[in-house]
Amino acid sequence: MGVDLRQVVAAVLTLTMFVMLGQMIKRDHFDSLRETLPGESLDVQFNGANTIAHDGLVKLSKRSKGPWMEGIQELKPCWSKADSDEIGQSRGYVTFSLTNGPEYHVSQIADAVVVASYLSATLVLPDIRGSKPGDGRNFEDIYDVEKFMKSLDGIVKVVKELPNEISIRDLAAVKVPNRVTKDHIVESVEPIFRSKGNIRLATYFPTLNMRRTAQKTSVDSVACLGMFGTLELQAEAVEVIDSMIERLRTLSCKSDGQFIAVDLRVDILKNKNCHESRSTRVKNCYNAQEIALFLRKVGFDIDTTIYLTQSRWENSLSVLKDIFPKTYTKETIMPEEKKGKFLEYEDSEFEKVIDLYICSQSDVFVPAISGLFYANVAGKRIASGKPQILVPADISGTSATVTNYLSPYVAKKNHLAYSCFC
Repeated sequence: MGVDLRQVVAAVLTLTMFVMLGQMIKRDHFDSLRETLPGESLDVQFNGANTIAHDGLVKLSKRSKGPWMEGIQELKPCWSKADSDEIGQSRGYVTFSLTNGPEYHVSQIADAVVVASYLSATLVLPDIRGSKPGDGRNFEDIYDVEKFMKSLDGIVKVVKELPNEISIRDLAAVKVPNRVTKDHIVESVEPIFRSKGNIRLATYFPTLNMRRTAQKTSVDSVACLGMFGTLELQAEAVEVIDSMIERLRTLSCKSDGQFIAVDLRVDILKNKNCHESRSTRVKNCYNAQEIALFLRKVGFDIDTTIYLTQSRWENSLSVLKDIFPKTYTKETIMPEEKKGKFLEYEDSEFEKVIDLYICSQSDVFVPAISGLFYANVAGKRIASGKPQILVPADISGTSATVTNYLSPYVAKKNHLAYSCFC
């Protein structure tokens, strides 16, 4: 009996369709179980992984497996400095202190420089006051004094201390809002300065974001210089941070030396309201489990190396380490001989500085906590061409496109760093 070729072809096609359908059902069923199996990898759909996302700000890397994103060219300062090194006759002194950690220091520096410049005053090198009693330091213990003074040549005269004839008791205390304006200086600072001759400045923070404003003012260039062009770490701190970053990259051999830095501090999570805002439906902080699930769902492999800003290991972090075994705090990656000085006690100024700079140089930064630390890291990363900042979220499905979670500071270009760099 002859065989109808058309019947054979039809049978083969029918069988092939059943096989494909079986594979699809099997894959769907397997994927549906993956959220309960955190050790398994997720099949993340990148929706055109090689295309540039968000107006050319970030694109997914072709050289690495997973949702790693490439950097961009380092931006250049847009502000201008005075052409002359000549500064007018000083009319008095402005003193101040750096407080509350490095995320506040840059703003305090910027405001002091703006005020001193407008008043034609001499700026006195600040001391550093930690959040704990006894954690006081000299400026040079953490920052490069010569770099700071040289950066302000032609803008503001800087001295290391007040002249002996001027008593601290003679200084008039003045408070200014962060990102102080010319109008505020004219109305609220200048009259006191003209009357007293010398002032002690303190910055308060009406808001903890660093979004840029549409209105440009005459103090913008000086503020940009003060915030982004004056502070550099002293040599030993740079050496320690570089060694820690090198250690993290060595541990990240399966991801081409790339690692994630997560700002997650248990003490702040305990004291902060992490519930969703009723108006925006957005949370302002995420715990270790929520961060772990977020990173898995946007596609990071379980071999990904993660640095946490938490000072010392806490049991509540174990859920993150269970999913990402290569999760570290500074105590496990800092050179042993440096721990006595830089880890003398928890939450010291040195630890905060280390966290800020490692988060600024990591391949991806994830702020588990909103606030000024996140905003300052974002500014440093934008300026250095590292806009890979992911804001966590509770993702309902099993996977998501990583570029959907870029920080609004980057996606909307609304960070004030975009006013200072181009």
